[in-house]
Amino acid sequence: QVQLVESGGGLVQPGGSLRLSCAASGTISRIDTMGWYRQVPGKQRELVADITTGGRTNYADSVKGRFTVSRDNAKKTVYLQMDSLKPEDTAVYYCKADGRGGNYRPFGSWGQGTQVTVSS
Repeated sequence: QVQLVESGGGLVQPGGSLRLSCAASGTISRIDTMGWYRQVPGKQRELVADITTGGRTNYADSVKGRFTVSRDNAKKTVYLQMDSLKPEDTAVYYCKADGRGGNYRPFGSWGQGTQVTVSS
């Protein structure tokens, strides 16, 4: 079983910055894509950004130029640097990872979520 633990959420003023981290642990043979999603009450969870093992990134249009996703493969950790934050970025942010676990079985795991609130 693969666990993802997130950290770094909180309250920030508009225009401010936050950095989220998500570390994977458990029986892991390899991790393929790691990424971040967010969800607000009453809406579907949406992709914010993801990154492949080779470093190819993908961003939602709403965060391009403001957010940066990165990863440390040795630490099995993915990061989300969020700059120029706006009130509409307020949401619960979830980490997701896909790959192969014990006996090379595929896995897709989610973190528990971390609240990001952008407000003055």
